[in-house]
Amino acid sequence: MYGLLTALAFIMLVPLFWLISTSLKSPAENIFQFPPQLLPAQPTLQNFVKVWLSEPFGQYLFNSTLVAGLTVGLNLLFCSLAAYPLARLDFRGRDLIFTAIVSTIMIPFQIVMIPLYILTVKLRLINTYLGIIFPSLASAFGIFLLRQAFMGVPKELEEAARMDGCSELGIWWHIMLPAIRPALVTLAIFVFIGSWSDFLWPLIVLDKPEYYTLPLGVATLAGTTFSLDWRLIAAGSVISILPVLFLFLFVQRYIVPTDAGSGVKG
Repeated sequence: MYGLLTALAFIMLVPLFWLISTSLKSPAENIFQFPPQLLPAQPTLQNFVKVWLSEPFGQYLFNSTLVAGLTVGLNLLFCSLAAYPLARLDFRGRDLIFTAIVSTIMIPFQIVMIPLYILTVKLRLINTYLGIIFPSLASAFGIFLLRQAFMGVPKELEEAARMDGCSELGIWWHIMLPAIRPALVTLAIFVFIGSWSDFLWPLIVLDKPEYYTLPLGVATLAGTTFSLDWRLIAAGSVISILPVLFLFLFVQRYIVPTDAGSGVKG
């Protein structure tokens, strides 16, 4: 089993290693030689400096961070508010509503892309941060994930809170959300990665470079800016993936199976 996992990890890490190696190679080195040179003979950071100074990568980084942060926060808010009554409250049509929501997962984004664009235009959200976030305010996957997590919380906690006079919103905020923290962190990572790497929707709703996110900024490197200098494109790609790696390293300790009640603070 460890040998299989090691082999799979090697297969996954080779492209990342090659990307970093290419970004550190000097212009004198041939990146297309065969057999390939795995390590740069003369490592240099000039590719990163040139990319950062020639393109507004600071603005791209700020845009991506703002969009991804707001998308994560709003997703956790709206998905948890929708998942809580679907998991803990009894009302007519609950299962039908949940089935309809989950069914939308099978609908490709390309099918709803045009109606979303028309709605975004009518709301005057083109070339705005809200326009980028608009289609990702909530997701069927997020509602499904949090509903399953809410259903695992012991009913005794909820009943004790009601006996103490806690409202439904109070139970949701003080009891349920702390109890499903691992699920919230997991959803946050999925949403952050999806928002950070999204290319298609920002390309549709943005035509002003000052609102470009990092995927669009990296795409400009493959245009006429550097005439397909793969060292610089690799350097821009490394810059774009570093925040995702740091985020995962920071929150990975929260993604562990825990007892539902362990997240409740007294």
